[in-house]
Amino acid sequence: MIDENHVLLFTDGGCSGNPGPGGWAYLIVSESRGVIEEKWGAEQLTTNNRMELSAAVAALEAVLADTALSKGQITVYTDSQYVQKGITTWIQGWKRNGWKTSGKEPVKNQDLWQKLDRLANTLHVEWRWVKGHAGNEYNERVDSLTQEAIASLRV
Repeated sequence: MIDENHVLLFTDGGCSGNPGPGGWAYLIVSESRGVIEEKWGAEQLTTNNRMELSAAVAALEAVLADTALSKGQITVYTDSQYVQKGITTWIQGWKRNGWKTSGKEPVKNQDLWQKLDRLANTLHVEWRWVKGHAGNEYNERVDSLTQEAIASLRV
């Protein structure tokens, strides 16, 4: 059965070198309408993890900007265990410890984690990890868009 209020987000990010030129991408899919939107962005000097987080932030911001989409259930698919585990498990400890890791070091990418946390807590979000480069059509698409984003920096 199709749930008209269920939105699927596929996100990806990456770099050519780490750090190096990076890109991110997302795809918004409605169970009832198919692909609604795809978007990518790029940064000249960044890291893989920042790009993975940037993709998730941008996707949730896009959903939040659409009143109809933001009211339903959202499932975010990421091939980044850093993002999936970070937002579902690690973030609680980081917040409890004043944004320090278990090793007492400052959490890397704290600005993006805080933004992602605010967005996720505003919406009804479930986070799922999907294996990258394993034939998932939408994951493959955001990977391709991420590569296009990185290539755009070389022009």
